[in-house]
Amino acid sequence: MNHDPFSWGRPSDEVYGKYDHAIAEAGFPKMNTQDPIVTGTSVISMKYNNGVIIAADNLASYGSLLRFNGIERLIPVGENTVVGISGDISDMQHIEYLLDEMKVDNNYDNAYADDEEALQPSYVFEYLAAVMYSRRSKMDPLWNALIVAGIEKDGSPFLRYVNLLGVTYSSPTLATGFGAHLALPLLRRVIDRETDIEKTDLETAESTIRESMKVLFYRDARSSKKYSLAIIDKDKGLIFKQGQEVENMSWSFAKDIKGYGTQKV
Repeated sequence: MNHDPFSWGRPSDEVYGKYDHAIAEAGFPKMNTQDPIVTGTSVISMKYNNGVIIAADNLASYGSLLRFNGIERLIPVGENTVVGISGDISDMQHIEYLLDEMKVDNNYDNAYADDEEALQPSYVFEYLAAVMYSRRSKMDPLWNALIVAGIEKDGSPFLRYVNLLGVTYSSPTLATGFGAHLALPLLRRVIDRETDIEKTDLETAESTIRESMKVLFYRDARSSKKYSLAIIDKDKGLIFKQGQEVENMSWSFAKDIKGYGTQKV
């Protein structure tokens, strides 16, 4: 009887032949990402009567460590589209590479390209939705949630969402990450349904987004006070505001939160 622990539970060599140790010494099988390490938090967006506005902070967290500053998570694509990305940063960089390839393949950077060839928000979204669903189907998803915002050729505002499962939907207000819990209710106070869009001007939309980014900075432990904001306006085109900061910060309200600091019972 073979008492070698490596052979326990195996048929005898006399019956099935000697075990091929090369099988056990083979390298690890291909392994896909199952738990993102460096991540970005919320992206928030909303429509208004003349376009779309979208914002995301500039922080990438290594687990719970606020590690990398100056990370741009709003990616302009052409003249009238912005893609906001939350989730895994390395996967975000891969998506950014795909979008650069998409622009080249569509001859966007050619000064002689026809206007009809220019990328529209709907084109970009359908491409990204197909990519996300394809990767999910291969059991190797891109660990991101994406919001595509822009102005279509007919002047209508475009705002849609797709996540790592390939699930897509549209709404007058969209948010990813913690923003879906904290910021979305604030945005819906201003725009709760499609009919509210025409009543909302750019100034109101921008102030709502800025206030929501302030709330996220207070409440989301993985957020930053520095953020980028993009406005895609039917008349003004793409306005990309980088290096924005949360204003008028005050932690005086913290003393009223139960469990904060030293309190008398």
